[in-house]
Amino acid sequence: MDLFVFANGTARWGDLQFRCALGRAGIRPEKREGDGATPEGVFAFRRVLYRADRLAEPETRLPLAAIRTEDGWCDAPEHADYNRPVTFPFEASAEHLWREDALYDLLLVPGFNDVPVLPGKGSAIFVHLATGDYAPTEGCVALASEDLQRILREASESSKLRISSDAP
Repeated sequence: MDLFVFANGTARWGDLQFRCALGRAGIRPEKREGDGATPEGVFAFRRVLYRADRLAEPETRLPLAAIRTEDGWCDAPEHADYNRPVTFPFEASAEHLWREDALYDLLLVPGFNDVPVLPGKGSAIFVHLATGDYAPTEGCVALASEDLQRILREASESSKLRISSDAP
């Protein structure tokens, strides 16, 4: 089963429909680093990361790992580790995965700009937890915790994230 995400802020998983947050710049077919857009396209589900100090291990058939305090994701286009997980301290710009807020307590890593990684085409695009008011993201897709947990329970390694600028 695939997760369909639409420009009107809805997501569909099978027969279920959920509210979701998207990038502050909407959905774009040509993603660029720092543009605030959610990339349009079809992306494989790669793995799941979670905060073991805040959540029980999520039920999923996808590869799973607990986030550590030193975990990050490189967002420096000129660095060899661009759009890849890194460990802090790190010499280039990178996003911290261990956050004070709850947004990354549970996140799905889709296969966006990863095979091959193209510098400047966007990094750290995740499906993560939404704020209470579904505030826009920096380019990710954000869902309520119960919705993301349901998706992860039912997902398989053949599941895909399908982001479309069309209406559902």
